[in-house]
Amino acid sequence: QVVLVESGGGSVQAGGSLRLSCAAAGNLYMRRYMGWFRQAPGKEREAVAGIDIIDSDGTTSYADSVKGRFTISKDNANNNLYLKMSSLKPEDTAMYYCAANRYPPTPRLNPSEFMYWGLGTQVTVSS
Repeated sequence: QVVLVESGGGSVQAGGSLRLSCAAAGNLYMRRYMGWFRQAPGKEREAVAGIDIIDSDGTTSYADSVKGRFTISKDNANNNLYLKMSSLKPEDTAMYYCAANRYPPTPRLNPSEFMYWGLGTQVTVSS
């Protein structure tokens, strides 16, 4: 069983920063591949960033829309996953979810490939 709990969302002005956290519990290998996803009202859930939390190099991947602005990182000692978001734009407004899976996802990080999900944390960016 894997449990994921997100925190750190909030309201910021465009250009601002936020850091999201995901507290994870459960077998490390069952949640080896973790990611952040987001869903805006009326839109499909989309991948933001992914990471292999066991790989020593912490192999990461990012959606083109967030490259250079968002950074995914891990703290295995404390079972936490983070998403540092900078230079936020109004189009980043969405519910952000932490997800995990035992098996590696495809490079595009299809949400259907992730078994475990948190309940989400809201991020609102005003112009």
